[in-house]
Amino acid sequence: MTIETASTPVQIELANTHVRITWPDHMFGDFPFVWLRENDPAGFHPQTQERMTDLTAIALDLRAAHAFQSGNALHVIWAGTEAASVYDLDWLRAKRPGQPAFDAADTGFVAWRAELSPAGIPRANAGAVMADDGALKDWLIAARQYGLSIVDHLEDSIEAGTDVAKRIGFLRETNFGKTFEVISKPNPNNLAYTPVALPLHTDLTNQELPPGFQFLHCLANEAEGGASLFCDGYAVAEDLKIEDPDAFDALCEISIPFRFHDEETDIRARKRVITCDENGAVIEICFNAHLADFLDIAPELMPRYYRAYQLFMAKTRDPKYILHLKLAAGEMVVFDNRRVLHGRSAFDPNTGRRHLHGCYVDRGEFESRLRVLSR
Repeated sequence: MTIETASTPVQIELANTHVRITWPDHMFGDFPFVWLRENDPAGFHPQTQERMTDLTAIALDLRAAHAFQSGNALHVIWAGTEAASVYDLDWLRAKRPGQPAFDAADTGFVAWRAELSPAGIPRANAGAVMADDGALKDWLIAARQYGLSIVDHLEDSIEAGTDVAKRIGFLRETNFGKTFEVISKPNPNNLAYTPVALPLHTDLTNQELPPGFQFLHCLANEAEGGASLFCDGYAVAEDLKIEDPDAFDALCEISIPFRFHDEETDIRARKRVITCDENGAVIEICFNAHLADFLDIAPELMPRYYRAYQLFMAKTRDPKYILHLKLAAGEMVVFDNRRVLHGRSAFDPNTGRRHLHGCYVDRGEFESRLRVLSR
């Protein structure tokens, strides 16, 4: 039935299990009765907007006796009761079952390879990011799309980089602390604290949840060598999927152990090198040959796995994927640690000072800030 009101009329059809609403532009949505009952606006706390409805109190076979439009609202009268539910029609249109809800943090991804070049890395000015929400939002969008960005013109202070990170959200604390210094030092417990070359990797694969975005503020980079290396793991995975589907599947299916241990900690986790979402899109890369523990999978799986793992590793060393960047003092590179692999060339600490100050902000904080700024 269609009811003419001052608002735009919609067509409402009652079926055995759902209500179908068709809007004037022919957009339609099927709304199962149980879904409507669970999402009755009256079942949410008025201040916190947290769900208070008890699903176990809803009969899964409930029916609607009547449904009609009044103004810009859908009214549903439930069979066998005088209870009624009222829904905003614009809200129903936005929440149609079967389609993902709009998410301002879902920026999409731009896969890149070496041809991006350092000049193509998205950049933002630290002063603008700190003072202007619009500049912050634009930077967050670009950083999420590419998984890699540079913030420049930072002040020469240890707090300047972390202040930018805190503009987004809480810092992620790890066994290395809330912040860390990437310098060559005696008795290191991590290769990052040495002057040797670091092959491309993602950080802290041994953690239950590896950190999200990493911030590395360059305070000094005067030593010979020490170029930063970056590689888009999504691009590597996409190419591997096309070139060798079995290798790709092996890295998606088989988890391997990772471990970090020193005198005070012993942190272990199992991870798959490639994680995909339910639609098959790559959403996470977890790759760190230095933190890989002794491979403990069944011997009969090892030939397939070693072959796939070696192919992926070889790609991370292929120049067509690698960006070389010599950070300058006052620059901070920010990258998605569960997407972009990073490393560095060796450097000679006797030829000059090299000092990066680092921290992490998890993906959830990053995306939350982007959603809030987009309201």
